[in-house]
Amino acid sequence: MASSFTRFRIILITFVVAMLLAMMPLPEWARAFRPEWALLVLIYWTMALPHDVGPGTGWLLGLFMDVAYSNLLGIHALTYALVAYLVLHLHQRIRIFPLQQQIIAIGLILLPYTLILLWIDGIRDQTQPALAYWGPLITGMLLWPWIFILLRKVRRGANLS
Repeated sequence: MASSFTRFRIILITFVVAMLLAMMPLPEWARAFRPEWALLVLIYWTMALPHDVGPGTGWLLGLFMDVAYSNLLGIHALTYALVAYLVLHLHQRIRIFPLQQQIIAIGLILLPYTLILLWIDGIRDQTQPALAYWGPLITGMLLWPWIFILLRKVRRGANLS
């Protein structure tokens, strides 16, 4: 079993990599399909290590993403904390699903995130094309099996449990 510092370091490294992927420049046509990398990694760690990662981690990660995206401070913090809360309460059910069913569960977990962003942008009168909201949800669902398998290998390789 890994030490607390090792656990923290490995989780932090995966969040940093996810944030870098989120900020990586993409061609104009692909921007609408950029998955929420940090949110997907947060979902994995909340499912895998619910005693270490949860809504507080989601709040902090969301604040970092708000700063990275130059967004209204607190939008991602709120939505990431909400998603982490949902995963925390559903993690025992989701973990026993096969990957095909997890894809659907992840889509349902990402749905409140998408709807809250859509709602807040509507209030601020800064709506975007529909694909900008639904594209990340779809690509997040499609990428979930690979993210799950990769992060599970990292977790098992580092002996985190």
